[in-house]
Amino acid sequence: MHIREDDAGAHPAVTPVYQSSAFEADSPYFYSRKNNPNVAELEKVLQTLENAEYAVAVTCGMSAIFMSLEILRSGDTLVVNPFIYGCSYKLLQRISERRGFKLIDLDFSEESNIDKIPADTKMVFFETPTNPFLKTVDVEKVSAHVKRNNPDAVVVVDNTWATPLFQHPLELGADVSLHSGTKYFSGHSDVMNGVLMTNREDLAEEFRETRFYGGMLLSPENAWLTRRSLQTLDIRLKHQQSVCAEMRDFLNQQPQVEKVYYPEIDGKQLKGYAGILFFELKDPDGYIKFRDELKIFNTGTGMACVTSMIAQPWSGSHASMTDDEKRQINIGENLVRLSFGLENPEDLKNDLLSAFKIL
Repeated sequence: MHIREDDAGAHPAVTPVYQSSAFEADSPYFYSRKNNPNVAELEKVLQTLENAEYAVAVTCGMSAIFMSLEILRSGDTLVVNPFIYGCSYKLLQRISERRGFKLIDLDFSEESNIDKIPADTKMVFFETPTNPFLKTVDVEKVSAHVKRNNPDAVVVVDNTWATPLFQHPLELGADVSLHSGTKYFSGHSDVMNGVLMTNREDLAEEFRETRFYGGMLLSPENAWLTRRSLQTLDIRLKHQQSVCAEMRDFLNQQPQVEKVYYPEIDGKQLKGYAGILFFELKDPDGYIKFRDELKIFNTGTGMACVTSMIAQPWSGSHASMTDDEKRQINIGENLVRLSFGLENPEDLKNDLLSAFKIL
């Protein structure tokens, strides 16, 4: 029972999985609900990618969003751009109703709305590029306006779709850059994780404390798998970036397509973009027929991985929103999301062409 191999001199080429719930009394890790060597290593890698002082890894992207909301108290004002992941929006609604803080919707991609952010705002939350439609929110302008009125306000940016390779919200004035690492960081549809990054020590300590008491530390296995996947992040995104731009041009040429949505890459805030776009079918009822004809595109709910996927925001990413809420942000049943993997783009085009023929 007490025989253990002394591995101090092993020096493995890859950090092993520390499958241990507890550590010796003099260990800095103490207990795997507080920290773990695999999680600590992953956080260091993510800090480097995002140019952040602190990274706090958690179980999934929704955990990261939930933890950011723990900053808010009854009576506070939270302003959100409604063009975000449907579950994120419903979580913000749910928490605001239960904890008694005010939730205000404003589309920050319309710059005139930035001046409408109330002076007493405690937090602003948004994705950029937006979900859906991939509109740009000017992080620097939003942050400057909010901080001018309330220096203690917290600007939270969901940076999942841009990734640290192409966008650094903290350098533009945001307080928190969070990610669903289940997407590009993992990239293989086999692991879930989330992370909050910040340059503020007070927020980092708040997040770590919430993670400890809430039991939301990322597991050592998932941290190890994510660390493995990050070694190919640059290679994967370069391929996906090239394919996505090519598929944007291809879709714009199809007579069955009403409109294609692709972000503006300004070179200042967004310096590149990887593998997800949206388009609208001219046939308002054509999605199911179109989807079922595809052979290469996976119909799962994932995205940003090595296999290409198709989804309908109406019934997928934004299914938790009411029909009226979806219509208010112009989501229709003809809106389609495509996520491009590592397949040959000619194969993807041929697959889509076969499906377009039935519309």
